[in-house]
Amino acid sequence: MFKQKEELVKRHHFLLAAVLTTTTLLGCAGNTKDYREATRGGFGYTETKLSDTQYRVHFKARGTDRAKAMDYAMLRAAEVTILNDFDWFVVTDRETLVDKERVETGPQFGFQQRYSRVTECGALGCRTTLYPSSQFNTGIFVGGSDRSEIESVLSIEVGRGEQPQRENTYDARQVRNNLMPKKVE
Repeated sequence: MFKQKEELVKRHHFLLAAVLTTTTLLGCAGNTKDYREATRGGFGYTETKLSDTQYRVHFKARGTDRAKAMDYAMLRAAEVTILNDFDWFVVTDRETLVDKERVETGPQFGFQQRYSRVTECGALGCRTTLYPSSQFNTGIFVGGSDRSEIESVLSIEVGRGEQPQRENTYDARQVRNNLMPKKVE
């Protein structure tokens, strides 16, 4: 019984050390919070298998940095290629979507001229009269925003062995090694 407790304590210490080491290593990693799997349509990457050798890769991010969004989509394409035991991929189609919304936050002033319509009816008919009314408005709006999102979408074909000499063909391991977010030292 005592040996079992001792083994349990050793395992607990080992797991604790492993968790602390992993947490420390992740803390030293660069700005990898942008490169992550998307959940429920949020920011990050997703992929869809279209056939045994065809995939569609999406990467969605905040901002308008097209190069960063494309790099992360390419990185995910390389990872999908490697994870499925292929060596290279060809980008057959690429699309970049930018969705930008701007809300003004400065002061606004306004003057409005309105008319009230009054209709009076009597024994001989009805008469309609317009009465003018003026209104002056001022306001300062606080908390406006400037939001934008960018999404890169790649369609890829993957393959094994010798890489074809086609345009837009990439070695998956080279792409992964070159585009993986770097660790901060």
